[in-house]
Amino acid sequence: MATEIIEHVWIPMSDGTRLSARIFLPDGLTGAPVPAILEYIPYRKRDGTRGRDAPMHGYFVQNGYAAVRVDIRGSGDSEGHMADEYLELEQDDAVEVIAWIAAQDWCDGNVGMMGKSWSGFNSLQVAARRPPALKAIITCYSTDDRFKDDIHFMNGCLLNDNLWWGSIMMAYQARPQDPEITGEDWRGAWEKRLDDLPFFPALWARHQTYDDYWKHGSVQEDYAAIECPVLVVGAWADSYTNSVPRLLENLQVPTRGIIGPWGHVYPHDGAPGPAIGFLQEATRWWDQWLKGRETGVMDEPKLRAYINDPIAPNPTRPHQPGRWVGSAWPLDEPMRQMHLGGDGTLGDAAQTPALLPICSPQSHGIAAGEWMAVGCPGEMPADQRIDDGGALTFDTPVLKEDLEILGVPELDLHLASDKPVAQVVVRIGDVAPDGQITRVTYQVLNLTHRDGHADPKPLEPGRFETVKVKLSACGHRFAAGHRMRVSVGTAYWPIIWPSPEAATLTIDTAGSCLHLPVRKGGDTHPGFEPPAHGIDVPVTMIRPAQLERTVTTDFLTGEVTYVTDGQGGLFGEGVLRFDEVGTVLSHSLRRELKIQPDDPTSAAYRLDQVYEIGRDGWQTVIRLETEMTSDRDSFYLKGRMAVSHNGAPVKTREWEESVPRNLI
Repeated sequence: MATEIIEHVWIPMSDGTRLSARIFLPDGLTGAPVPAILEYIPYRKRDGTRGRDAPMHGYFVQNGYAAVRVDIRGSGDSEGHMADEYLELEQDDAVEVIAWIAAQDWCDGNVGMMGKSWSGFNSLQVAARRPPALKAIITCYSTDDRFKDDIHFMNGCLLNDNLWWGSIMMAYQARPQDPEITGEDWRGAWEKRLDDLPFFPALWARHQTYDDYWKHGSVQEDYAAIECPVLVVGAWADSYTNSVPRLLENLQVPTRGIIGPWGHVYPHDGAPGPAIGFLQEATRWWDQWLKGRETGVMDEPKLRAYINDPIAPNPTRPHQPGRWVGSAWPLDEPMRQMHLGGDGTLGDAAQTPALLPICSPQSHGIAAGEWMAVGCPGEMPADQRIDDGGALTFDTPVLKEDLEILGVPELDLHLASDKPVAQVVVRIGDVAPDGQITRVTYQVLNLTHRDGHADPKPLEPGRFETVKVKLSACGHRFAAGHRMRVSVGTAYWPIIWPSPEAATLTIDTAGSCLHLPVRKGGDTHPGFEPPAHGIDVPVTMIRPAQLERTVTTDFLTGEVTYVTDGQGGLFGEGVLRFDEVGTVLSHSLRRELKIQPDDPTSAAYRLDQVYEIGRDGWQTVIRLETEMTSDRDSFYLKGRMAVSHNGAPVKTREWEESVPRNLI
């Protein structure tokens, strides 16, 4: 079925603001109207996501749907101001957009909503608003808990990606509306957008507990508010996986889950591979709930998950060996309990007890890879031996048979701290016969959040208590001849910002044990069709992506410096021209993170970005520098932006904020 693309349509909101939409329709639609699929994000439909939109939404059109890509208020070519992510106003607009779509003569009144990351989040949030025309959603790489599991904080620890993502969003939001869409008023609207641009990293860093700010948009506050069917998708190399089992357990509507080996990219483009026929699966979901066709989606297992096979650690991993399995959820099998031994052992029986101190160097974590893999070279975890020198380690004996896990491992630690604020970092690794160690899963915990994230409490130095650490969900097969390792540390740079003081934890192994979600292995699921795509997008590669990643140590001062320097956009796409509209996009970003191994207050993070967008006679350059440091009491954030158009300065802005630390 051929596709008609309407490049731009204004969708009016009740307050007079207009949102810009790009619409994909079955060509020459003259018969019965069709259901529609909405994707609603702030990343510029005109050019920012053009390369992925037509292949995905065009596929849906070819299978009897309309598809609508809308720029959120204050982003892309839409009017208005975007003050923050996931605002109530954003949801209000979405409800109006859905009603508008349902009322069009090409729509039969049935609407689905989908997306990954931002649009995965707002698909859940809007479903909880229950607009009448919304009949089903597909949410990929999102969360039901915006504080614990988003890009800002992780179990009460401040993620360094809070600065990274906030800075990228600032550069994105500084891009001008396209005058070919918005007309002669584009310049004034753009300058107003620049004047109103928030300093996102500081805004988010101010909310250091699970307060009303984070509760808004966290659907765990009321799972029952969602009344339409939900397909939930996660990925082991991504950081938005833990919501999949929680949503499957707590939603009271028809649900199914898929977890693959990929990073933060749609499964039909999945990396590390294998990619899957996700668009076919999505169409089955839409056909079932928007067209009323029986497609067998509810006959599938509750969870289809990819079980990773052992692989040598490699930061660049194009393919992950493994197999698909189908599983009930929660698992039918009981958790297997394994005990930590004072002699560094891990076994089914109680081990020799001991009190073991650990104070990791502040650079512990340099083998972690990225918090959120997106399919670029060098972002996966390296050999964990690099970090295990700064951790306590506990190993099983050599496995006599395969051991397969699927779910959320839990580690009970009986511990004491010598400081009132401390972090604990837990990793599970697969130790190969040659000694190489591949990270299977991990988790961090700000120990002042040990009893919950709403009301942190300082530790009483020297007092032992039992803390439960729920690691990130995982699916892995430990092969016979390998060993499993649990590693415990007190820092994880450059993933999380360090505690205000270097803390020593003492682990009482007698009261510490691992609960492992073991499943009976050997079974397989047929898996999925090969990836399919819809419409090809004419794109010219101006310059391929370039990326460097280095970690260096100054042996005079001990300072460790972690640098990524790349040109080619967030997903390593290179410098591209979208030939249909003539727009060229170029995004370079350099990150530098420094720390002294014995001084957490030495942590320093700086990002330098240059974003260029334009075509002949219309060229914009955005330069943005952001940085963050801290002492024991506060975080210090700075930013400077300089924007030019056709070589002439347009706007310069500077930000400088201090954010008091609250037991973090």
